[in-house]
Amino acid sequence: MSLTIEEVKKIALLARLALNDDEVQAYSESLSDIFDLAAQMNAVDTTGIEPMAHPQDISQRLREDIVTASDEREKFQSLAPATEAGLYLIPRVIE
Repeated sequence: MSLTIEEVKKIALLARLALNDDEVQAYSESLSDIFDLAAQMNAVDTTGIEPMAHPQDISQRLREDIVTASDEREKFQSLAPATEAGLYLIPRVIE
């Protein structure tokens, strides 16, 4: 499928893209190549081929869930100007 210059200009207008004439020509060729590739892929007979989620049939290795950081909330809140019930208090900014 080949896109015309007018079709690319219309797509650019709808996408709110400002393209000069050189860019319109380049996008026309690039988009046409993409559509041609999609057409070639659609032409392949895939009857009897099971779809796959991933090309490799392996499972993901998972690491152990180990706590690596210590709880330092008390230390950080001792440095804050105002706290209450474990929360940081800030001045009201919206009235």
